[in-house]
Amino acid sequence: MEKNAQNNESLWTKNFIVINVINLLIFFSFQMLLPTLPLYAKKLGGTNSIIGLVTGAFIVSSVFIRPLSGLFLDKLGRKKVFIVGLLIFILSVFSYSLLPFIGIILIIRFVHGFGWGATSTASSTIASDNIPKNRFGEGMGYFSLTSSLAMAIAPVIGLFVISNYSFNVLFFTSTILAVLGLIVSFKLEYKNIENKDESKPKGSLYEKVSIYPSIIIFFVTVTYGSLTSFLPLYASQKGIQNIGIFFTVYAISLFISRPLFGKIIDKLGFDYAVIPGLICVIAAMILLSMASNIQMFLITAFIYGIGFGAAQSSLQTMSMVGVPPLRLGAANATFLTAFDCGIGLGAIVLGVVSSNIGYSKMYLLAGISAIIAFILYFIICRKKINVKETT
Repeated sequence: MEKNAQNNESLWTKNFIVINVINLLIFFSFQMLLPTLPLYAKKLGGTNSIIGLVTGAFIVSSVFIRPLSGLFLDKLGRKKVFIVGLLIFILSVFSYSLLPFIGIILIIRFVHGFGWGATSTASSTIASDNIPKNRFGEGMGYFSLTSSLAMAIAPVIGLFVISNYSFNVLFFTSTILAVLGLIVSFKLEYKNIENKDESKPKGSLYEKVSIYPSIIIFFVTVTYGSLTSFLPLYASQKGIQNIGIFFTVYAISLFISRPLFGKIIDKLGFDYAVIPGLICVIAAMILLSMASNIQMFLITAFIYGIGFGAAQSSLQTMSMVGVPPLRLGAANATFLTAFDCGIGLGAIVLGVVSSNIGYSKMYLLAGISAIIAFILYFIICRKKINVKETT
């Protein structure tokens, strides 16, 4: 496809709309389980360290599969990888209610990670294929809104379901949503990109262009891992009820920040999104370590959502700037592998830390990871990207 033709394409094509609907459904299914699975593990007798491993097992398998998914996406086609990954995801979620034993849950969670890693890598790659390059930041911002919308509603509904019904109802609902995503995926009209570039490296699992922003997002998502694994337990320790509203406020601020900063990236460059985003993440971790009432938790949620939304969407866009279409699968896999590694390390390491020093100090330590991301952006990423933007 010629560049000029691509630049004249409409953003809101049928495929782009369909992949947004699919992403909303699968993220809704996924997000319902994030704040509830740690509680499920605790109900089954899991300690803080085991709860961290429940998240960690998921991340380890998704990290393992993402590079292979990127390779398969570029070689075998986007839709095939997406469907296979989603089938694994569906079977895993359905299995949680069938085998309620903590050891088995760890195994299921590991398999679940394979499905999620392949599915989410494929969906973001499909979205990337269908966004005009001159509106890439904006398009990725809108695509990210689907996950933000799921984040706003799904955790609250997940917590509501287990409070008023049962974990079995939760897992059934999550399964149905993923099945709906699978059904909608057959509406995608997809033609695989032909490989006419014989000079392209063959079998490369990672995309070099994506490595620097991926390193930054790794340190950012360590903070996210601490939230998804331990926030409900931290709030309960503080005597705060209905902490699900934290995720709603967080997602609303994501909903605001992602399209806004997407347009800022296209017009002004990455610095104007990444730098304020990282500052907000650092501030949020410090505030969370001092939170003692619901008001402080919600202020933290809003600041963190603005910061994480700005940093994550900007860095993901950065990871795909200048990447050939046939390497977008590898680029997405590189970025999302680092994303998952950060969450997994945050869950496992900070789970052990929290057992020894408590949640408040743990969140303060999590903020150090965001400070490292801020420093590294200036050292290894900023100059290189700014040079790329001017060429």
